[in-house]
Amino acid sequence: MARPTDDIELWHAWLANATDEVGGSVAEIPIDALLDLAAAVANDVARPMAPVSAFVAGLAAGRGADAEAVASALTRLAKAWPEKGTGRNLPSSR
Repeated sequence: MARPTDDIELWHAWLANATDEVGGSVAEIPIDALLDLAAAVANDVARPMAPVSAFVAGLAAGRGADAEAVASALTRLAKAWPEKGTGRNLPSSR
């Protein structure tokens, strides 16, 4: 998905400041994979779960998992969710 240049510059400025604040670098962030994750969860599961799912991806990455692979796996899970956008008919917990 093409993104307006002004938005990308704003995002990078925000992320540069955010990573300076908490440690890390913008280069470590799989921006497109996380945006795809947030969109899939918001559309196919429930909008409030988008930021929470990004946090889940961050937890996994913080524990050593590949951030892009985690985001892609969670995106696939969201797209396969049985009841699009309702949160109903939840798969059994593991």
